[in-house]
Amino acid sequence: MSYHIHPFKNFTEEFRAVGTEQLTLAITALTERPDGLLEAIHDARKSFKRLRSLYRLAATDAPDFRRTENARIRDMAKSLSSFRDATALAEVGQYLCRHAEGSEERAALKRIGKMLAARRDKLAADEKPLEESVAKAIATCGHALEALSHVALEDDGDRSAKRLAKGWHKMLKAAAAARNACNDTTDEHLFHELRKRCQDYRHYLDLLQPLWPSAMHAKRVETTEVVDLLGHHNDLALLSSLINEQPELFGKSEDLAYLLSAVITQQEALRKATLKAAESVFQDDPVDESRKIRLLWQDAA
Repeated sequence: MSYHIHPFKNFTEEFRAVGTEQLTLAITALTERPDGLLEAIHDARKSFKRLRSLYRLAATDAPDFRRTENARIRDMAKSLSSFRDATALAEVGQYLCRHAEGSEERAALKRIGKMLAARRDKLAADEKPLEESVAKAIATCGHALEALSHVALEDDGDRSAKRLAKGWHKMLKAAAAARNACNDTTDEHLFHELRKRCQDYRHYLDLLQPLWPSAMHAKRVETTEVVDLLGHHNDLALLSSLINEQPELFGKSEDLAYLLSAVITQQEALRKATLKAAESVFQDDPVDESRKIRLLWQDAA
């Protein structure tokens, strides 16, 4: 199985199969942990994001299921976010080092990067709260699998085409609103909202890639660029929050000054690059694009 919905198969069966695979992948990651627990949490959270995108796109005519399960998966992912955030902060420390301006700034950022890595490792070593959160997440995945096994959607080809076009159009309108809101602002929450909509778009392109593989792949590459830019921006926002809350963690005042300067510089560059790239990704009219999705599905089905 892969993260695709095929138009020539029963829609409900495809929907359940894709959702079941994502929940199973999350359970397997959290249980087997081949690359360690923090990486397993990261992998599970990626599966949760793909699952929520599936529900947004393909369950528009099952509003109660979509609302209940979206909240369930959202809350489960959030319960694991603090552990993932510690890893993201260690990674953003390395990212800043790669973009350092001058040897003194690089040396300061390396010291801070080591501190953030140690902070991550200390959090991971405190196994009890971590294991409790993971155990609850695994149990929640079981409940989500049970709910998914009972959902039923209309399987008529035309109805499925309209369902997908409706979900696609709603996402594009939300993405356009998020992109417009990011013009002439530095509000990190608005850029985070744009990132979520871009992640949805990337997942939608994956889900419906069988309709037009070459075009969907090309658009996905573009969208991934925006997601990656906004991922760095979001990690820098997390770092800014930690600086405000616990400035004493960052050692000497000179190191903190270098850090603040680096964060501000990189966030500004990322915002400019994001808006330029997002303009290309979302250049098509939402009505026209969602209509194409409907016609492609009807033709393939």
